[in-house]
Amino acid sequence: MNEPIRIDPLILTLRGQKVILDADLAGLYGVQTKVLNQAVKRNADRFPEDLMFQLTTQEWRDLKSQIVTSSSEHTEIEQDTMNRSQIVTGSQRHRDPRFLPRAFTEHGAMMAAMVLNSPEAVAMSLFVIRAFVRMREQLAANAMILKRLAEIDKTLLEHDQALGLIWEQLQPLLAPPPDPPKRRIGFHQD
Repeated sequence: MNEPIRIDPLILTLRGQKVILDADLAGLYGVQTKVLNQAVKRNADRFPEDLMFQLTTQEWRDLKSQIVTSSSEHTEIEQDTMNRSQIVTGSQRHRDPRFLPRAFTEHGAMMAAMVLNSPEAVAMSLFVIRAFVRMREQLAANAMILKRLAEIDKTLLEHDQALGLIWEQLQPLLAPPPDPPKRRIGFHQD
């Protein structure tokens, strides 16, 4: 573990929540996806909907279409099903299409580490939790920045209006004075 672990790219937004998919979480915890999912099934009462949920077929399809892969990694579901005996079953790419992935929230990821009860899972859960916390802090910072930009925008609009009013009032003063009437030469009777 000499290289820093990059967990942030694994965290996705689904159903308005920040989540990590079962295969990614299993990889971080050093277990097969199948092992993680079996532990979750055995402890289903510890995983209510706010900690873990299973993706729908449409969510999974949409998510797969967003993931950028090289053409050599693209395979059809039929090929995946036929070649299952030749590949590692924990791979997200070769996941059995009958089983949709599970998505774990921050607390769900922590609970998964507890039900796996392996030293690697417990140690990695700290990294996962810190990544979720870091992401939440970034979102809060972005919200503060957006709020401050809105305040600045409002102030600028008020200043623009005030400057417009001042400009209107200065226009008559900035206009050149009218030409004085020409003085008539000679004696005139008015």
